[in-house]
Amino acid sequence: MKKKKLNLSGALAFVLALLILIIFVPINMIFDYYDKVYDMTPSGKYTLNPITEQLLEDTSDKQIEIYFLSALMDLKEVPRYLPLYHTLTKLDEKDNITLTCFDPNEDKELAESLNPTGLLDVGLADIFVKCGNTIKQIKFRRCFQQDSNNILEYAGEELISGAIYLCTSGNLPTVYFLTGYSDRTLDENYSIYKEEIMTDNYDVQELDLSTVDEIPENTAIVYLTAPQKDISLSDREKLSTYIDNGGAISMILPPCETEGRFENIEYLLAKFEIGMDYNLVREKNSDWQYRNLDSEQDDRYFRVSYPSKDEDYTEDLTTDINQLVTDGMYIAGIGNTRSFSALSSSSEMIEKASIIENLPPTADSTDYTTISEPMGGDDKTAAEAKEKSNTPLVMGYYSYNKQTGAKLYVIGSDDSLDNDRVTISIYGTRVMTLFSNTWLSDSDIDMGIGSKSNSYDTMVFEDGKDATRAINLFIVVPILFALAGVAVWLKRRYA
Repeated sequence: MKKKKLNLSGALAFVLALLILIIFVPINMIFDYYDKVYDMTPSGKYTLNPITEQLLEDTSDKQIEIYFLSALMDLKEVPRYLPLYHTLTKLDEKDNITLTCFDPNEDKELAESLNPTGLLDVGLADIFVKCGNTIKQIKFRRCFQQDSNNILEYAGEELISGAIYLCTSGNLPTVYFLTGYSDRTLDENYSIYKEEIMTDNYDVQELDLSTVDEIPENTAIVYLTAPQKDISLSDREKLSTYIDNGGAISMILPPCETEGRFENIEYLLAKFEIGMDYNLVREKNSDWQYRNLDSEQDDRYFRVSYPSKDEDYTEDLTTDINQLVTDGMYIAGIGNTRSFSALSSSSEMIEKASIIENLPPTADSTDYTTISEPMGGDDKTAAEAKEKSNTPLVMGYYSYNKQTGAKLYVIGSDDSLDNDRVTISIYGTRVMTLFSNTWLSDSDIDMGIGSKSNSYDTMVFEDGKDATRAINLFIVVPILFALAGVAVWLKRRYA
């Protein structure tokens, strides 16, 4: 009679399970308590990038305040928001950084201190970075974006690091309004528009070019607004150098009664292959006319279109405003404007497109009812202006030099920016001009960290049979081996 072997398989399995519980459960509890994470993601979603680490080392002597407008644990409870949770907690570990989390609806006083002008659109879970008197807001929705394949990307560390760099340097990118060529001033005529620009994290100042040798290095955008005389040759050269080096310029050029042409301004426009007309545009079709500030029907205020992005072009300045117009938020209109035209010269490096156009009486009509009335310029420009009556007109362009990176936004009216002359009917053009600032120069600092995302492996099959074979190889076959192993174990468990 054979002696029965002692079977320890059941006891061994029990012991192993118990050891797993004894060892791994406490370890996980300890890691959870100390918030310890081992980041195994290829992009390092849960750890700080070396660029951020170096930035924090370089700014360790600066006191930095970070405000998160929600409870921090709200991020930890949602898996897709974990990268932001770990970014904030890692930053909070630094001696010179203070992280404050609060609900803006409960602590309104603190929320208002971060938004002293009251112009910022402060939302739940937004982030504010502050150093000294410099504050930069980061909208929560920008921290998590989807790429072209609808894969969720985390951009929070890039944005927060850029905000830290900007705030600790003490200098916001500056939008300069040029002085000396108009009786209209930033603080008297465009102060409200100035404050709206500032909500996008720009500083806004006036600049007299005659007092400097070159455009300041911290310049984000140069505004030339409502000139009533041509700029000087010296200022033209400074602006020309700025443009050649990839600068961004916004020209707001309403019609005015002056003798002679603005030759130096035309020179700068020609760099972007744009020409200006010396005219005042009037709309004779009463259906397209709007009311002026005195609530009177006025042929100088009229409806326009914001042409949709050309699918062959890379730049897009009208989609956002057209969506708002479609939603009934704004009206597409302009008042007291001149027109512009594209120069016959055309370079492959220059991308230019109209952003404001007049309308025909009907969608199928080619008969335009706008009148081009000569204003300013000389005899030649007056004759050219008259020829533009009852024709398609462009009251605004963008132009982009793909080689140098220089950008131009130009429109023929400043009424939509002026404190005392803006009306509801032309506010859409004001909003589009405000939107153009972020196209001309993004106030975010590019730190080189980029967006972080999970890494996914994909397989492409030629047909259904190919897919079936792969399923059999990677799923069915392992299951069969597993079942075979279980069968052998059942058969021999008492052997």
